[in-house]
Amino acid sequence: MLISATGLGVAAPTAPVRAQVAPAQPSPRAEPTAAMAEEAARAAAQRILVAVRSGDAQARFDQFAPSLQRVSSPSMVAESIKRMPRLLSWEIISIQPGVDSSSVEARIKTSTGVRDLTMVIDGNGKLEGYNVNAQDIDAEKVVGNFMNALTKGQYIMASSYLSPSLQEEIPQAVLQKKWQNLQRITGKFVQVKKIWKAESTALMKLVIVKTQFNRLTDNLFVSLNERNQIIGVDFPTDPAL
Repeated sequence: MLISATGLGVAAPTAPVRAQVAPAQPSPRAEPTAAMAEEAARAAAQRILVAVRSGDAQARFDQFAPSLQRVSSPSMVAESIKRMPRLLSWEIISIQPGVDSSSVEARIKTSTGVRDLTMVIDGNGKLEGYNVNAQDIDAEKVVGNFMNALTKGQYIMASSYLSPSLQEEIPQAVLQKKWQNLQRITGKFVQVKKIWKAESTALMKLVIVKTQFNRLTDNLFVSLNERNQIIGVDFPTDPAL
């Protein structure tokens, strides 16, 4: 007679008992950790900067998030490369992993000097947007660069002059739509006639852009923060005729 763990007598089985094998359970899928997200963002940033340094327009276009690809093309990227200073080297300074995207800070050395660069990289390692520190550049020059990119249809480059919060509020496709809608009222863009600073405080600068279209000439109002990031662009909905 076998003795059970409870001390109660039980009859011996008349036939051998076969062990029941439980079906194998799949291992729980590990959730990505902050360290994993940081390493993925670092690797993506390195790939992006390598492509920038190589000047390979197709490689750079392929690294754009879908939202950027919709307002660009390899040929447009090639045009922007011609106007950009040559990237020589870089150093990743910090990475801030997020739920849907990560912010990567890098210090880049170009043919025109050293700049701080912020890149926003999505969960697939694609570039969603970027901003180059222009704090030491005149506000009028920043606005001039913004208008030059905007009027040439380089919406990704134009967006890079916006503050991170404004880039979220006005993504590249919305910026494109606003500019195109304005020209439905004003006519096709002709030229920027004058850019001047109208107001300046410690925290904000207001720059006016006198812009000529083929039907009229009107003013665009651009505001910048203390870091010379554009925080507001007033596209008039009822331009003066």
